[in-house]
Amino acid sequence: MYRDNTLIPTEAIRLAALGALAGRNLHYAELAEDVRHFTQRIVGPSLDLVGTPVELLIVEGLIEPVSGKGMEDNALLRITDAGQSDLHRLMTSSVRAPINDINKLIIALKMRFLHLLEGEDRQEQVDTLVEMIERELARLTDLRAHYDQDAGFFLDWLDQDIAATKERLNWFKDLQARVG
Repeated sequence: MYRDNTLIPTEAIRLAALGALAGRNLHYAELAEDVRHFTQRIVGPSLDLVGTPVELLIVEGLIEPVSGKGMEDNALLRITDAGQSDLHRLMTSSVRAPINDINKLIIALKMRFLHLLEGEDRQEQVDTLVEMIERELARLTDLRAHYDQDAGFFLDWLDQDIAATKERLNWFKDLQARVG
């Protein structure tokens, strides 16, 4: 984890694996495919997201085989109490602005597994996301004000980015009211 309590890319992969197992037990291959499919559909192929092997999560005691041993026999896996604690730590981390591919993945994972948090933690996560998007909007608005006399297509592009950020902020504020 970075100093500002935000996730590094490998922790995003760990969050994907632990969150998937928090929902139900999965076979080794199913878990690996779920993590790979979700991350690649959100950010595309990325060397930054070559994540924690499932075997390491077993060695660390975060997941355990219900039947079988591991990859060699496609063991059925479940999350442990230590894994639940680590999942909570990862889910309650902060998210950085601006939104890049890794942060988009982290936000998507938080939305996928938000229901696993209790009320106060859930509300705090949504509040944090609203604040992050407000900072993003302020940054973009400041950028636009600074370059408002530029010719070309930059301002058109920036205006659509600002509009998308405002729409995202409205969606998260609606979510904030629903979980509150």
